[in-house]
Amino acid sequence: MLLLDGELETLRAELRTVRAAQWRRLYEQCDWYRGQTPPAEHPTASITYFGPAAANLALAYRLTGRRGYLDECRRWISACVAYPHWGKANMPDHDLDAGWLLHGLSLAYSWLGEDLEPDRRAELREKLTLQGERLWAYVQQNKGTWWTDAYWQNHNWICWAGLATAGYALGRPEWSDAARANLETVLAHLARDGSDSEGVVYWRYGVPWLAIHADLVQRVEGADLFKTCDFLRNTTNWRLHQSAGGTFEENIDHGDCHDRRSGHSVALYYRLAAAYADPTAQWLGALVAERHFWREAYASGVRPGVMPEAYLELLWYDPRIPARAPGGETPATAYFPDLGQITARTGWDAPATVVSFKAAPGGGHHAWEEGERLRRATGWEAASAGHHHPDAGAFVIASRGAFLAVDEGYSNRKRAAHHNLVLVDGQGWADEDRYHVYRDIPYERRPRVRDVLAEGGFAHATSETACMFPAELGVTRLDRTLVATPRGRVVVLDLLAAGQPREWTFVLHSDWPAEELDGESWLLASGPAQARLTRLAPRTVRATRFATPIEANPTSSTPSLRIEKTLQTLHLTTEPARETALLTVIECADAFDATPAAAVALDTAEGWGVRVGRGEDAETVLLAPLTRRIDAGGVRADAAAVVMSGGRTAVVGARTVHRGGQRLLASGEPVTAILS
Repeated sequence: MLLLDGELETLRAELRTVRAAQWRRLYEQCDWYRGQTPPAEHPTASITYFGPAAANLALAYRLTGRRGYLDECRRWISACVAYPHWGKANMPDHDLDAGWLLHGLSLAYSWLGEDLEPDRRAELREKLTLQGERLWAYVQQNKGTWWTDAYWQNHNWICWAGLATAGYALGRPEWSDAARANLETVLAHLARDGSDSEGVVYWRYGVPWLAIHADLVQRVEGADLFKTCDFLRNTTNWRLHQSAGGTFEENIDHGDCHDRRSGHSVALYYRLAAAYADPTAQWLGALVAERHFWREAYASGVRPGVMPEAYLELLWYDPRIPARAPGGETPATAYFPDLGQITARTGWDAPATVVSFKAAPGGGHHAWEEGERLRRATGWEAASAGHHHPDAGAFVIASRGAFLAVDEGYSNRKRAAHHNLVLVDGQGWADEDRYHVYRDIPYERRPRVRDVLAEGGFAHATSETACMFPAELGVTRLDRTLVATPRGRVVVLDLLAAGQPREWTFVLHSDWPAEELDGESWLLASGPAQARLTRLAPRTVRATRFATPIEANPTSSTPSLRIEKTLQTLHLTTEPARETALLTVIECADAFDATPAAAVALDTAEGWGVRVGRGEDAETVLLAPLTRRIDAGGVRADAAAVVMSGGRTAVVGARTVHRGGQRLLASGEPVTAILS
């Protein structure tokens, strides 16, 4: 982040042309600081926002030479220097506050240079040295504990990046060298598919720090860590598929997401666009800056939020990268194997229906496996997955920009019952009802997905989660197969078994209460969208509806901060049974159209069959995830699934498929593909 030779001249020359929008962001942010009064005493709340305040003001001064920016920067720096410690509520001097301030004030120290009076410059250097040594001492004394080696955790990324910035600015290579070694380990261990188990909101909070640190290394040492990191290369695609609708404003909220709008970083999009010549990242950055920025800035209420990233936006924007919106050539379905996540949408336009389904162990597969290896080899608890929820097998549905089947977002006491899952005798997972539900659980307790198809608008996967329930319940099977069709219908088949009869509860959460249409169907409605949920099996269930309150504190730096929300919950509970199946269909529509007709269960000799819609709009879903033998609706197949839509047929794990007497497939090996 230290300025390169000739960079200032280039930036200055472009402030009135290709960087005019970024310059406006910077000077407006600096105007905002002018109207604030930094507290004389360290507040109980987080002070992370002081770091970017210093960086923004210092860069504005470096670009313009205007004395006012220098004076304002000194005012904010003086407040930080006067605090005896950085951070008050949680791990003073050793956590996020220290990392943020070391980064921002070290940049200011570098950028202001000798224009800062000798006594003030010496005072700032002394404070940076003190805080850097405190953080460095923590690293030395706590190897393998908390964030020092928590390679998949944003605290690691932020604190090491802050120490690296101070190391470069102060000439402390022991700090910057160790930080780079940690960064290279982190980048090598992140999910290659670009997915992030912490969820979209923490993705936008933490991942920019990986870019900050990698950018620093490139500027100071000339090494391009972006080039070799598949996670950073692919993470824009993952983030794109986490967009809930065609406006791209709100996000699918798996993981710890305290709201649905705090999921974009304009600066990060610009840096990824520049690193990989990625037109989609460039387009996302421009879209958010022009249309969504201010709503996001005021939606979360969490500091520092998006406001302070102005200096990064200006430095990282590369006007040479073209921008391209997702469209017909952009796949509407995607599979991210590390997180076991399948996403599907009917298109990239505003009326689109979007479905997300996932199942993976805490932190994702690679973090779970590598974390266990490190624990056995060193005793380190490197795989910190506290922001990952007990949500394997859960799904989220949004349509026309509104959420219909929702996730809980953020909570401090995470429970499977807060997700769209299945409960057993009213119980959720073993070891839940705490913040970090994956801590200290057996390595073998790992959910997964199988039989994945994500192609051409067809999406299919089966999650396996029986291992996550308390042993005393004797659950031997809890397999959920979810199908999203090209027209946006969702079919969910739960195959359930236990050692003795159990009650099985299908859980669905929504923003607004579900309305009963008849004994087999419920209406989900929100703003411009509606959906009909139809229960096709079992024959009878006990339906209950109630409100589920959720409470969370999204930052340990501010213990007093509380976020509260209420889920509207529908439970469909079976009679006690050792084995049973739940077959559910959800069909979305415009809120002002007629409510969709109920889906129809097909008569089947083998497997399960569903027909949704009528005439040319009809789609058929045939499932046999266990027996892999289907005989229904004129189709005979050795397959886990056959899905028919608009004249096309998709198959999963198929060896033979016959339809209407015509052979569509005969293969010695299982085939998962679109046949026609």
